[in-house]
Amino acid sequence: MHIFIDDLEEALRNQGSGKLFIGTEKEVEKADEYLIEYLNTNFRLQVNDREMEYYFIGKETSEDLQAIWCYLEIIDIDSVNSIAVENSILMELFADQKNIIHILMPNKKQGYFILEKGKSREKANF
Repeated sequence: MHIFIDDLEEALRNQGSGKLFIGTEKEVEKADEYLIEYLNTNFRLQVNDREMEYYFIGKETSEDLQAIWCYLEIIDIDSVNSIAVENSILMELFADQKNIIHILMPNKKQGYFILEKGKSREKANF
């Protein structure tokens, strides 16, 4: 997941975190906790019509230092017949926010969703 740091910091401050200095040497110790809570509130994933729990693996700053990459993992999936994604990240801040979800399956099938305010959930069947 690729999120611009300044936008993410603003979203987290609006939820009471204070300045976190994400991706810098001054990053607050609890920054990941605030980030994980935000992701859990604004990002959901279902596989085969079953809500999936994902694990936050970590984050890294993009090369231009403007964004972070967040890495999430889901374990114990044997096969995928459908994927439903709900992603409202940053939509509380920006009325025109669009979130792009790119899906690449092992059998080379791929697709994408463009999610926006009022339409932050989509489902794909394979």
